[in-house]
Amino acid sequence: MEIMPLKFIVPFSLFLYLISALAHATDVKYCDKKTDYGVKVKGVEISPNPIARGHPATFSIAATTDKAISGGKLVIDVAYFGWHIYSETHDLCGETTCPVSVGDFVVAHTQLLPGFTPPGSYSLNMKMYDGNKNELTCIQFGFTIGFVSSVADI
Repeated sequence: MEIMPLKFIVPFSLFLYLISALAHATDVKYCDKKTDYGVKVKGVEISPNPIARGHPATFSIAATTDKAISGGKLVIDVAYFGWHIYSETHDLCGETTCPVSVGDFVVAHTQLLPGFTPPGSYSLNMKMYDGNKNELTCIQFGFTIGFVSSVADI
């Protein structure tokens, strides 16, 4: 058996790492491509990815704003294979540090998903409003809940 030379192993390993990172990238879309939202979303990180049933999942949304934000709310809607299944509203200041200064900030939300949550493809729609109920941004992205569950549901 011939051993692969080191000069091929390192580039091949780097290639596999990059493919793996791209496979877990979260594709974020604005709800209305024509709207110039005051809050621009740079990206979404989901941890763990895929999400494990019966375990906490954290959604971290990196964004930037051109105006300071003193308060507001987040409205989250979740769909499972296109069917609306869940909605919740959160105080913006409970998900990030307020007041939000002009520039970059992160909105982070952790959710414990019940062990009976069905595995599969989900989509999330998040709207952010300021204290005067003006829509600051609206994004959509998909995520996956895996087949792993907690020992408690066995």
